Amino acid sequence: MCLVPERSGSADFALHFPADPAWVRNVRQAMRTALGGTVPRNGELIDTAVLLTSEIVSNAVTASLHCPTPPPVDVHACWSPEGALQVVVQDRAPGTPQPPERAPATEAEHGRGLLLLTRCARRWEVCRHAPGPGKRVSFQL
Repeated sequence: MCLVPERSGSADFALHFPADPAWVRNVRQAMRTALGGTVPRNGELIDTAVLLTSEIVSNAVTASLHCPTPPPVDVHACWSPEGALQVVVQDRAPGTPQPPERAPATEAEHGRGLLLLTRCARRWEVCRHAPGPGKRVSFQL
């Protein structure tokens, strides 16, 4: 079963944007701003959420750019009733992200995003239940 955000009624955050690498920076800034208003004293949580969201969004944008007509990407974040931050990134591109079998070389510029998810998130998953191409990558902190 896929992780479905359970809204607590507070601090929902959503963005719908084109698959353009320039938007990764915008998503980072928007996430930092949204969380800064709700958990201003928890810098570690904010930094981790921004980092993981950025990594997943980068993967979604990259996958979408391989489509003939790059489809948009969506990000949604909310607090669960238990107080966990839940973030969902949805793209409409084919393929399923897979963590690398081993850490990339020190000088490698790519390949760490899913490893970071594995190490930093309380829980994460890839969900492909929607008809057609695409997937949702979700995590909880």
